[in-house]
Amino acid sequence: MSLTTTESKRLLSYTIAEWACALKYDDLSPEAIQAAKLFWFDSIGCALGGSQQEDAKILLKHYRAMSATADSSVGEDRPACGSNATAFVSGFKTNPVDAAFLNGHMIRAMDYNDIYWKADPCHPSDLIAAPLALCESEGLSGKDLILATIIAYEIEMRLCEIGRPGVREYGWHHATLSAFAAPVAAGWVLNLTPEQMVSAIGISASRTFCPGAVTAGKLTNMKNTVDPWAGRMGAESALLAREGFSGPEHIIDGKEGLFAVFSHVHYKGQPATFDGEGLVKDLPTSPKSHYRILDCGMKSFPIEALSHSPLTAMMKTVKDNNIKADDVKEIKVEVIARAADILGDPHKYRPSSKETADHSLPYCMAVGLVDGMVTPLQFREERVRDQSLIPIMDKIKVVPNEEFEALFPKFQPSRVTITTNDGISHSTRVDVPKGDPRDPMTEEEIAVKFTALGGDVIGKDQCKELRKAIMSLESAQKVDELLELTVRR
Repeated sequence: MSLTTTESKRLLSYTIAEWACALKYDDLSPEAIQAAKLFWFDSIGCALGGSQQEDAKILLKHYRAMSATADSSVGEDRPACGSNATAFVSGFKTNPVDAAFLNGHMIRAMDYNDIYWKADPCHPSDLIAAPLALCESEGLSGKDLILATIIAYEIEMRLCEIGRPGVREYGWHHATLSAFAAPVAAGWVLNLTPEQMVSAIGISASRTFCPGAVTAGKLTNMKNTVDPWAGRMGAESALLAREGFSGPEHIIDGKEGLFAVFSHVHYKGQPATFDGEGLVKDLPTSPKSHYRILDCGMKSFPIEALSHSPLTAMMKTVKDNNIKADDVKEIKVEVIARAADILGDPHKYRPSSKETADHSLPYCMAVGLVDGMVTPLQFREERVRDQSLIPIMDKIKVVPNEEFEALFPKFQPSRVTITTNDGISHSTRVDVPKGDPRDPMTEEEIAVKFTALGGDVIGKDQCKELRKAIMSLESAQKVDELLELTVRR
């Protein structure tokens, strides 16, 4: 593959690859570096909690079995190769592709990790387990991991800005876009040339178009798996590209690429479009540049992102007016149309699994009203299946608000009106949930979340050690110590 033709130079995959390959640690701003460490702090906390979820346990068991099968097939005079990356908590040693997937899934498993929502939503931390696994297997430093993390956030978030109106509105999941970003971060770690990185993007994106069914209606374990799988594909695609395997350079804006495929569908009578220029405009190149990672938010509740504003509004209304669950006649929840569609469809009124419950606005509101909190405890199977919550869920009416639609995505407005049995109504509006960059979580607030998730998994003392290692990541010569501290002793 060559960069010599004028045609190729116009393709967006080359512009992205050339930018990523040229970026150095000294080009990063202090604010971006600090943000990367805070997102790792939040993400590893989520992973510690996520390791205890049933789907994470199934995946670990499966990959252990697969690894044992592979080991038994290797001749006695030749050791199994590639088992040089670490899975969180268990300490299972495997190849970096499988480690990227296992760790990425643990970060995602509780739906408690970061969030960015513009034309499309994304969780950039779903992708960063891949550069971590590759940094470990390649013997690279904390600075290398920070830079690769910032690259992952930059491209993933830009991809979620450029759709008009966004692939989610056409029934596709945002993991479709993640497949274009994941190989860029992984490719930087592997020191790919621009030509190799273009191939890595093409390999990855060719395999990971994902339909929205994974988050529509009744949800399954795949809801928290498709984005980590895109991260896995990013790692494997970068490794293949390093060996000379090729992928289509025109996968974004060329013949039958992303833009062309979506140009055939319509939304409200208009064809889908993408702002290709916006994808690569003003890519950051110096400490004075603005890095997208500073615009990403965190979650203060382990639930779907658009639930945060209405849940915050309800909890505030209940607290300010001393409302008890038995006092409530009706709760009206006004949100943007896509939130009503994702979070308030009929399946969400009768959740039977954690995956559906944390994407169910009726459940989150009902359990928050009764329990006075929404934490991982509220998504244990016995609580999700508690029939006493059904009458309360049925009191919750989720409706779209056209006024709010015009304010999204700059704001995530919601209004909750609680009408009590005596006919009195109390209403609260929230536009910016806690964890948004305009109301960010502090390091200390993240530490509370981190210890709540990891304290029972690795112990509170080890949580403190791990926090120190994460927040001084730039001084680590290798990431091995960080990985060791994620393993239960």
